[in-house]
Amino acid sequence: MKLRAFGSRDDETGKDSPAPEAATEPTPEPAVDPRRPVGKGKPTPRRRDQERARGMRQGPVTAPLTRKEAKERRKAAQASMSKEERRAAKAEERAAREERRQLMMEGDDRYVLSRDRGEVRRFARDWVDTHRRLINWFMPLALFVIVFQLIPNPELLAFSQTLFLVLIAVVVIDGVLLGRTVNKAVRERFPDTDDTGFGMGWYAVMRATQPRMLRTPRPRVRPGDAI
Repeated sequence: MKLRAFGSRDDETGKDSPAPEAATEPTPEPAVDPRRPVGKGKPTPRRRDQERARGMRQGPVTAPLTRKEAKERRKAAQASMSKEERRAAKAEERAAREERRQLMMEGDDRYVLSRDRGEVRRFARDWVDTHRRLINWFMPLALFVIVFQLIPNPELLAFSQTLFLVLIAVVVIDGVLLGRTVNKAVRERFPDTDDTGFGMGWYAVMRATQPRMLRTPRPRVRPGDAI
């Protein structure tokens, strides 16, 4: 019996005998997680994408340009809320608004008007609040003048007109003196500041004409205190 080597020529057919194929093992299939849905075919969407699809998230938030736009945004947000959610949102808005108001009254630079920001303006307010001036009586006297002018009496009308002219003269004279004094005090305390001149004087006069209980931010010192 003749042995034929692999790949040798067959004597009868004259053709090369095919080499035996290598044995291959079957590839094991990956384990399937029973908790994972089969045949999904696409990745799981992110949570923020799902919220946008349901209207819970509106994408990047930009500040409204006008009051009308802000009002429309609030209406759109409230339309997608339930009654309890709207009530809770209103309560949160009231609490946040009250907190901002209190911080503004305390003189927090993050919430006060631009005209009230800074150490220089805070010093000017304290200076006005610690001094008593004739100009402090402007609003109460102006109220009395208006009441007198409403009374149909010629004598009271003449008296109210004279009192009004005197009041205007006092306000002008004392206002000029107050503005110059506050500017001098500011320059001494803050020699490098540029916030002086007519703007600072007018700021001090406007605060001095208001009653203490109506001043914003509220006074931090009492008359006579050292600053």
